[in-house]
Amino acid sequence: MEGSERRGVLAGKRALVTGGASGIGRATALLFAQEGAAVAVVDLDVAGGEAVAHSIVQHGGRAIFLPCDVARSDECWRAVQQVVKALGGLDVLVNNAGIIRRASVVGTEEDEWDRIMAVNVRSVFLLSKYAIPIMEKAGGGVITNTGSGWGLAGGGNAAAYCASKAAVVNLTRAMAIDHGAQNIRVNCVCPGDTDTAMLKSEARQLGVSDREFRAEAAYLPLRRIGRPEDIAQAMLYLASDAASFVTGTILVVDGGGLAGR
Repeated sequence: MEGSERRGVLAGKRALVTGGASGIGRATALLFAQEGAAVAVVDLDVAGGEAVAHSIVQHGGRAIFLPCDVARSDECWRAVQQVVKALGGLDVLVNNAGIIRRASVVGTEEDEWDRIMAVNVRSVFLLSKYAIPIMEKAGGGVITNTGSGWGLAGGGNAAAYCASKAAVVNLTRAMAIDHGAQNIRVNCVCPGDTDTAMLKSEARQLGVSDREFRAEAAYLPLRRIGRPEDIAQAMLYLASDAASFVTGTILVVDGGGLAGR
């Protein structure tokens, strides 16, 4: 069906999803499109991002891909402007892009620390900074940030990542306070271990097999690791009118991983 005729809980909405080429971002972009949103897939991975956008269009949706280094101010500003020009506005921003370095403070190089903070935290600041005035002018909007269970409880050999995700959690609360009067809701989804390329990267960094790492990660009350689609459903809820009175919330989606901490 044509994009203008699509129905769903996000019908008529325009969404920008960072890290949209794979993992949680990909699942979120696909689900948002399925629920009627026009989606801008933003990522450094050109092949992956174009494939996601193409898949959405092939299934009757409306999507564009925008290559962007989310740590760069000029590229974030350009991405937001391109979304508004191509899609006609911006109603939902999902700040999902993220990277990890599995190391202690001692084992983390300064440039690694800086890059993790830039991708995981600075990007949230920059894209929100440029998106909020557009949302305010339109009468409101939704921003959802991807945090982590390790933004609420520390983890071993992930000092920079834990620090960055804790920053995202509290930045979410501060933004919700600052922009609620403008009808802009800001929330944070904190996933647990999820079956993505990042999880495989962690195993490699720690020098353990993917099978061993996944088995350890699955030691949760629900006895499995998360699927990207599990997290995307939480993103959809927060972006939808079903969450119209929800802001400043940290939604943990981790199979019960934090329940015993």
